[in-house]
Amino acid sequence: MNHAAKDLKFKGEVLLIKLADGETVRVIKTGQGAPLFLMHTIRTQIEFFSEMIPFYAENYTVYAVDLPGHGQSSINKKINYDEAYLRAGIVEVIQQLGLDKLTLVGESIGATLALTIAATIPDQIKQVFAVNTYDYETRYADGIRRGNFIANFMLWNYSMPVHGAIFAALENRFFLSLVMNGGVTNIRKIPGWLMKLFAQTGKRPGYHYLGRNILENWRSWSKAKDLYPQVKCPVTLVYGEFDWSSQQERRDTLNRLPAAKLETIAGAGHFLSVDHPQALQQVFNKSTIQ
Repeated sequence: MNHAAKDLKFKGEVLLIKLADGETVRVIKTGQGAPLFLMHTIRTQIEFFSEMIPFYAENYTVYAVDLPGHGQSSINKKINYDEAYLRAGIVEVIQQLGLDKLTLVGESIGATLALTIAATIPDQIKQVFAVNTYDYETRYADGIRRGNFIANFMLWNYSMPVHGAIFAALENRFFLSLVMNGGVTNIRKIPGWLMKLFAQTGKRPGYHYLGRNILENWRSWSKAKDLYPQVKCPVTLVYGEFDWSSQQERRDTLNRLPAAKLETIAGAGHFLSVDHPQALQQVFNKSTIQ
């Protein structure tokens, strides 16, 4: 780990799952009980859930994943990291781990994946807890660009075909912090140790490609909603009051899911597991089936 041990509030067994295409996905397993699979937001990794994993692990065996290409999972510049690719990779991880009667928990793109995975392997999924689903984009990085002026400016530059690659290569912790802090409202800013870790991860070979490629595939995240009617299990949609999504976009997602309810956390933004973990824990306890 690249950060001080005192900052990380969980320990677990590190599993490196090799996919059929040769890529490797990092999973951390911890806790006891029924299985819970945990998926992070865009441009983050397992450690994003530092406040939440100990909570989930009190009653579940938690499998927290670095999504393909993210965190310490392998990166391949020949891969197109759209929603379908990430979904297929995570389904393969779930099958390799032999998980059944599974609780899926995801945030942002992780929430969207939780829903599309539940639609893909419905008989293996017990319930979904989807936090601030990222399924409404109408342009490149639409959601992130709603966070603040800096995010809009930075991501507009990222979207330029040639100029964007140069601009992405100049990314540093300072600018990354300015962009990502547009996703928190309850707290002043994302903890420094976590931003340092994200910035260090961003220096991995190929990570700038991964970041831009995910965003270039914005249409696939909006198209993901087409699968939602196939979800059979109970779903809890959770939104921060000041999440990037509009009220109409939230209603659209809710209306596509046959067995869903919606909860709103007052005063919170997009990165809820960091911004307001205590409130998120309360909603999870109230909403999920043990």
